Amino acid sequence: MSEILRTIDLRGKQLRTAELRRAVPRAQIDVERATAAVEPIVEDVEARGAAAVKEITERLDGVSLQQLRVPAESITDALRTLDPDVRAALEETITRVREVHEDQRRTETTTELAAGATVTEKWIPVERVGLYVPGGLAVYPSSVVMNVVPAQVAGVGSIAVASPPQREFDGRPHPTILAACALLGVDEVYAVGGAQAVAMFAHGTEENEPVDMVTGPGNIYVTAAKRLLRGVIGIDSEAGPTEIAVLADETADAAHVAADLISQAEHDPLAGSVLVTPSEAFARAVDEQLKVQVEQTKHVERIKTALGGEQSGVVLVDDIDQGLRVVDAYGAEHLEVQTADSRGDAARVRNAGCIFVGAFSPVPLGDYCAGSNHVLPTGGSARHSSGLSVQSFLKGVHVVDYDEQALRGVAKYIVDLADAEDLPAHGAAIRARFSDV
Repeated sequence: MSEILRTIDLRGKQLRTAELRRAVPRAQIDVERATAAVEPIVEDVEARGAAAVKEITERLDGVSLQQLRVPAESITDALRTLDPDVRAALEETITRVREVHEDQRRTETTTELAAGATVTEKWIPVERVGLYVPGGLAVYPSSVVMNVVPAQVAGVGSIAVASPPQREFDGRPHPTILAACALLGVDEVYAVGGAQAVAMFAHGTEENEPVDMVTGPGNIYVTAAKRLLRGVIGIDSEAGPTEIAVLADETADAAHVAADLISQAEHDPLAGSVLVTPSEAFARAVDEQLKVQVEQTKHVERIKTALGGEQSGVVLVDDIDQGLRVVDAYGAEHLEVQTADSRGDAARVRNAGCIFVGAFSPVPLGDYCAGSNHVLPTGGSARHSSGLSVQSFLKGVHVVDYDEQALRGVAKYIVDLADAEDLPAHGAAIRARFSDV
């Protein structure tokens, strides 16, 4: 039916969840193959430090670095020369994102189980983090904001940013990236991209201290490095190509929906744009809009590749109920709900990185100025994972504080359970305190 987006017709089909997951379009990325390419890079950086990072950067990015860290004056100059309109937009974004994330702060809680028996859960920020900001097909100062603000609100004491060096900017990250760092008070910035940036953060070099956690989106090689180094460092997620799903009925505006599908296709030839609708006529109207709007965009070929790929398509369903089953099975990074009852239907969604309600909450709002975070789970991982937040940078630690009488009150239970598990030394540790148990 559709000439731009392929059509998957699920009407009249009663599919199990596993079948739905297979039926919905999805970008296929081979992280295992990328891991094989990344492993020698990670090992080289671990073994040789900054020298390896510089050699790899020259080989892969065509940039010769004298030092990995961007000089402080370059960061200051980038802010000084930043377009005033862009500065105002970034400042507004920072304000809104900070306000939302301030409300995510966790509070310490203490539970008193008996007299003299308490368990307290306290939240301790990660000590040092490395935040990755991509620099490939587009420039992402907004990703600086989305990574830095929740880390700052969480109370992370040491924050470093890495972004790929750009030949046209003397081997430094894009000036707008540097300016965003300056606005946020981040002065530790490295002109390093790809897997070598993740390895640099994880293992440290002569020029930088290792971090405890790495967050931020990136290409498949960044994702592979994060997978390989998980355990050495904490990570937020294994980010894949961006994706949007739109659940819409005939009450939605086809021009709006087409524009929103295009907005994500603009990111990457592998980006996924999926329309789920019970209306064949609406799907045709969106397709007509796509034909017109795609030709009017800047990145026409990239968008056409994404929309025409196996990862994009129109999914026809019997009704909104079936549509909700489809989008829950898909677990989109971004989900727009544009139906006759957008709020009600959005409230029924279980699996999405971020949900955008109604015609005037498009995904680009979330990318920039909604106040929400745009570092979100992809590839269906929204079924079990969350987007980046203040919580991402906090560790929940239980503090157990029992006095003698409180321990005596549960001593027999501990000994009985230890015996049941054939761990007598556990019971002996209790008997050492209470010989009559």
